[in-house]
Amino acid sequence: MARKFCVGGNWKMNGDKASITELCKTLSGATLDENVEIVLGCPFVYINFARDLLPAKFNVAGQNCYKVPKGAFTGEVSPAMLKDVGAGWVILGHSERRHVFGEPDELIAEKAAHALAEGLKVIACIGEKLEEREAGKTEAVVASQMAAYAKTIKDWTNVVVAYEPVWAIGTGKTATPQQAQEVHAYLRKWLAENISKEVSDSLRIQYGGSVTAANCKELAAQPDIDGFLVGGASLKPEFIDIINAKK
Repeated sequence: MARKFCVGGNWKMNGDKASITELCKTLSGATLDENVEIVLGCPFVYINFARDLLPAKFNVAGQNCYKVPKGAFTGEVSPAMLKDVGAGWVILGHSERRHVFGEPDELIAEKAAHALAEGLKVIACIGEKLEEREAGKTEAVVASQMAAYAKTIKDWTNVVVAYEPVWAIGTGKTATPQQAQEVHAYLRKWLAENISKEVSDSLRIQYGGSVTAANCKELAAQPDIDGFLVGGASLKPEFIDIINAKK
């Protein structure tokens, strides 16, 4: 079974009503590859606004959520709340959540399990830091992050994994297509050995980290890269070229 290409745009803490209106207009009017699933990670306060502006073929995601349905958790948002305002997906475990806000693997995995139980689809992020890559620990790091998810996730149907080398996020540095493919192939092997051959064959693994219109086609041609999670470029017109990378 061919894995459907999936491109996510992570808007991060960017945008206002005016710029989001423009971006949604640009995307809505673009000629896009029909065989690509598109997920837009929107700031919480604009999810409803963006959902109303976008055709149904665009999925809207929260950029984070908490691990319980409700309660005394000031500033947090639950999966049920995300669904209530029109999001069908959530991005979890992004390197900025891990390394800026100090979220540990176990918490991220608990969030993922709760989001899936509440009916959201999950983009589950993993990736190593520069010093970890230079020390030859890339495989060990991504394996331990995947193992944390595997403790809480029993059904992988609604999960997309995003491999994002932390040293390539927003730095302009990109893993070469070969470097990215090596890690994706390793992840597929890990899935076959630790979860199942079925999950290894069907689970989509995105690449994230300074993806641009210039490098997306070569990355998309790699056998184990099933899409992208795009940061800065998802706010620009070149995002259309990235969505169409397989064309």
